[in-house]
Amino acid sequence: MAADAARNPDGGSRFSLSHRHRLPCDCSPCVVTHGSASLVSFQISCSYSVIYCNFLPEEIRANYEMAKVERFAFHVPSLEELAGVLQKGLKENFADAQVSVVDCPDLTQEPFNFPAKGICGKPRIADVGGVPYLIPVVRKEKVYDLNTVAKDIELPGAFFLGAGAASSKVLGVNAELIPIVQTKSDKKPAVNGSYIAQINPADKGCLLEKYSSKYTDCEFGLLANLYASEGQPGKVIEVKANGRTGELNFVSCLRQILEKHYGEKPVGMGGTFIIQKGKAKIHIMPPEFSACPLNTDEDVNNWLKFFEMKAPLICQPVIVSRDPGFDLRLEHTHCFSQHGEGGHYHQDTSPESVGYLGYLLPAELLFRIDRPPETHRVGRD
Repeated sequence: MAADAARNPDGGSRFSLSHRHRLPCDCSPCVVTHGSASLVSFQISCSYSVIYCNFLPEEIRANYEMAKVERFAFHVPSLEELAGVLQKGLKENFADAQVSVVDCPDLTQEPFNFPAKGICGKPRIADVGGVPYLIPVVRKEKVYDLNTVAKDIELPGAFFLGAGAASSKVLGVNAELIPIVQTKSDKKPAVNGSYIAQINPADKGCLLEKYSSKYTDCEFGLLANLYASEGQPGKVIEVKANGRTGELNFVSCLRQILEKHYGEKPVGMGGTFIIQKGKAKIHIMPPEFSACPLNTDEDVNNWLKFFEMKAPLICQPVIVSRDPGFDLRLEHTHCFSQHGEGGHYHQDTSPESVGYLGYLLPAELLFRIDRPPETHRVGRD
């Protein structure tokens, strides 16, 4: 895009372009008009539409939301170093722990059935939106598209794993999203292998469904923590941990090991792991957003619906050892299964018998997208 927006034929204001704003429309390329001045939006994509400008008349600017993208380079240890650090730390929290560098298994096969073979190739993490868009009061207009996020993180066609909220605009209700998406590229359409976990209206239990069984888009709402890569095979870190002896859950243990060892050098990590044995505490958000503001963690926990779910559960962690100043959610993990259970992972509930098997990779870059301007620490667990 040129440095300035095009001038109207009848002569109008000239707008310089620099920042990114979301348009509240779902249409094809459109024109924002104010008097004799028209500003053409050149990048429109579903409800995650953006234009680049640093000036709009006040009455028009009031209708826009900043969608700024911030970029940060993680500290990236070698896989061999990271394996040693994790093995030493895990042995303080598990009866048995083995960490090694291996070839990534073919993730298109059972039990994963992902649309990409691996988690390698330009690994990065995206933290989109945030908990302040959900609580204390929901911001339903916060809707994003993974195909657009892929471009925002400079990786068109990215393969995404992670944890987020489903778009209530699409579903009509609130639900957990377990994103598993190979985004579209110039040569291929998107492949959405995601799951949604919601409260079953029939029995108030868990209803887990393949996203593509009902929907054709790649949208999500409010927030998501995403691990992205080219989805290629390659070397990864294999983590085996059995018999939890400490208080920390598997993901918190991994994150705190990284924070303790690397300190002020933030390390990001993502991938997938399986709870092979035992049971786990999982929550699912209710179908209706809270009518009353959720101001404390107690309020949030009373609103959420908690379940004990059985293995095997396939989980998708996104981990950042320490926040370098972007108001990040440092750990967020969603899971699914082949037996109809899934949601937001909290902790295993059978420490003596639990078994974890994971395949993880450190991320090179962090992208913070649409950071909430007003924040808090409630509901980050």
